[in-house]
Amino acid sequence: MTAIRPTAVAGQFYPTDPAEIRQICAALLAAAPPARPPVPKAIIVPHAGWIYSGPIAAAAYAQMAPARGKVRRVVLLGPSHRIALRGLALSSADQWASPLGPVGLDHDGTQRLATLPGLGLFDPAHAQEHALEVQLPFLQTVLGNDFRMLPLVVGDASAETVAAALDAVWGGPETLIVISTDLSHYLDYESCRRRDQSTAAAIERFDPDGLDHESACGRVPLAGLLLAAKRRAMRIERLDLRNSGDTAGPRDRVVGYGAWALYETEKETGTKDEDAEIRALGPTLLDLAWGSIHHGLSHGRPASAPVTSTGRLDQPGAVFVTLTRQGELRGCIGSPQAWRPLAEDIVDNAFKAAFGDPRFLPLRPAELDGLALSVSVLTPPVAMRFTDEADLLAQLRPRRDGLIIEDGGARALFLPAVWEQLPAPRTFLAHLKRKAGLAPDHWSTTFRASRFEAVEIGKDTKG
Repeated sequence: MTAIRPTAVAGQFYPTDPAEIRQICAALLAAAPPARPPVPKAIIVPHAGWIYSGPIAAAAYAQMAPARGKVRRVVLLGPSHRIALRGLALSSADQWASPLGPVGLDHDGTQRLATLPGLGLFDPAHAQEHALEVQLPFLQTVLGNDFRMLPLVVGDASAETVAAALDAVWGGPETLIVISTDLSHYLDYESCRRRDQSTAAAIERFDPDGLDHESACGRVPLAGLLLAAKRRAMRIERLDLRNSGDTAGPRDRVVGYGAWALYETEKETGTKDEDAEIRALGPTLLDLAWGSIHHGLSHGRPASAPVTSTGRLDQPGAVFVTLTRQGELRGCIGSPQAWRPLAEDIVDNAFKAAFGDPRFLPLRPAELDGLALSVSVLTPPVAMRFTDEADLLAQLRPRRDGLIIEDGGARALFLPAVWEQLPAPRTFLAHLKRKAGLAPDHWSTTFRASRFEAVEIGKDTKG
């Protein structure tokens, strides 16, 4: 039999009649600012009775109108109001009832999250909770009924636990994340405005530590989203900030409401000016690398990095140095993340590519003849979000993306130059898995990938 979680607050927080719901939602959405691209990845919405918070929630839901038929999963998080709860509670139901028709749950996502620390099935947390339920008719109105929901009631948990849960089900454009939270409670009108402005400022600077128990009833799921969003360099936009005194209530004891949209802004890995600066330094970078190799042949250790007062060489840089001889790889060592000055990274990695690559014997003087060297300066890696391997492969940009994969303790990196030998995305990924010690067909729910770009200088040959 199908397990259905029945409505708990229909007729209290929002109407029970489908026609009335559609009429109210249509009016609220029509009064909201129209949608404009891009479509948000996440929204923050209030969860009070619609008469009080409905106009504010509609400001966010209106932005989702272009996603109708495209969003197939909604990850919905809100606080626990009725049950003391440690961690995050998942629902075991097959469907949630709604006056606009039942909404199916994402069982695959539920099973994935249930394996994480601090998460588990706990239906009592969902039974009478309104924070999630009041969102369903809005979601059905803007998205239709062709989506599955992944509801989480959040209790006493860390922002890291919430962020980890979001990471596990982040997905791509088919997934919308909704955080349900009201802001300050039962202050007078002016005190509420001041308090909520401070909370809004913390939200907009992605500052989970700027929230406390008086800021928002959903501060824990909100903090988790802010943490995840900051790591992804997302952009946030305030859509509305009002309180019950502005909508339908008195002004002596008000509740604050806000609506925000968060957008993925895949950070382009470098600007043309930065690329030009690196290329202008090309001869210097190659000289540093060759100098370190010659120094290593003479002294058995890398050369010291030059000391300069200013300039790009003193700024953090991530470099791979690649050696080839007669068209065959002879050594390749580098840094995937910038953590020391660019000049120092080149000098050290050039020495290691020649003498420390475990795949090869240390370079001998006789091999200098015909030895070619290239230097690749990497941009910061950007975490990729995908639902499965096919989604990951579809996102790869041949001859442009370098790729880092991780799963468990396995990890490997390919530079963009590898596309020259492996031009097909599936083959590229399969070989990278082999490099990591994984089977070519390996896949798991913990598989991670990040991409980067690189400015390659070389190949330069010296005898």
